[in-house]
Amino acid sequence: MIIQPTSVAALTWLGAAAGASSEGWRIGSVLSARPLGVNAEGLLVLQVGALTVGAEAPGTKLPPQFQVRVLSLGAQPQLEILGTDSQLDSTVNQALRERLPQQNGYAPLLATVAALSQWAVAKQLPPYLRSALALLEHSMSSPNELGSAEGLRQAVNRSGLFLEAQLAQAPASDATTAHDDMKGALLRLVSILQGQATLGESVDDEVEPPLLYRGVQPQARVPLPPELATTNDATELLPRLYTDVQAALARLEVAQLQANPNHWTVEIPVQDAEGADVLQFLLKHEQEPEHGWTMGFSLDLPTLGPIVGELHLRGLRLSVRLWAQHRETVDRLEAQFADLRERVDASGLFLDQLTCQFGLPQASGGMSAVFLKATV
Repeated sequence: MIIQPTSVAALTWLGAAAGASSEGWRIGSVLSARPLGVNAEGLLVLQVGALTVGAEAPGTKLPPQFQVRVLSLGAQPQLEILGTDSQLDSTVNQALRERLPQQNGYAPLLATVAALSQWAVAKQLPPYLRSALALLEHSMSSPNELGSAEGLRQAVNRSGLFLEAQLAQAPASDATTAHDDMKGALLRLVSILQGQATLGESVDDEVEPPLLYRGVQPQARVPLPPELATTNDATELLPRLYTDVQAALARLEVAQLQANPNHWTVEIPVQDAEGADVLQFLLKHEQEPEHGWTMGFSLDLPTLGPIVGELHLRGLRLSVRLWAQHRETVDRLEAQFADLRERVDASGLFLDQLTCQFGLPQASGGMSAVFLKATV
């Protein structure tokens, strides 16, 4: 099982003298761990793999033996404490372990699809592959569509997060179910490319996986490598397409595996004449005390830079907080506040807070499990 959260524990390496290090760890790998006691500083001493580490007590009683999954590497590796009580949770953990090393953001895929959509390149592709790429683009949303509540609802429904549920509920004779679904389009492309392309090199700039505890993360556009940005040869782009499609599919499945009825993340590619961007939502239903909703969102537009928002709805009371990385973007957003207040008033809600801050917020503390943040 996944233990419910209480805090992020700061980890300090104590046992590197034994020659062990975290360099051999891989994202998604699962390590055995056990508590050893408490040291003089009051830190909980754990053995994680071959390392002895000290951590602030996570607030949840740990069993004599347990497992941790590596979520991120670097100067401060992050570990998620796992349990083994449930066969279902064990299956989910195995699926996450397989997909976490494969996942990456949608931005590389969107750049590759844009290159393949140029007529000089697209005309070299077989018709069935062009058709599959067209279906992928059809599953994306437009800015105008997201400007209405109904358009946003439809975009969320076809984001891929709910594909299996939609198929399970549809009549067997309905061949149009989820025909414009993002996951369906990705699966179709994978099945085509498996027999045509070898995997290309992975993208250097990897996006952190959409784990619930991370909150939302703005995702900028990713340019193609120079050698691919200038090519008109479709065969040179297909290995990159295969890699990007598999990474995007793995990312979507990580989001599905992490989701629960009260807390989930959805990512929506948004395309216009200037290119494609990624809009990320995180929705959480607060069971106590007022059964409210929290929604986070993020996007990174070329003209505005990274933007993060957080909305809290408690009954009829709404609070809105925005953050922008660029000062001029803060000014542009604040210039729209009067209109936004009027729209909120017209909806019957009471606006308790509306702010926009310069700079981006720290990662959210809302987590789906107990996590250990390691400092090497």
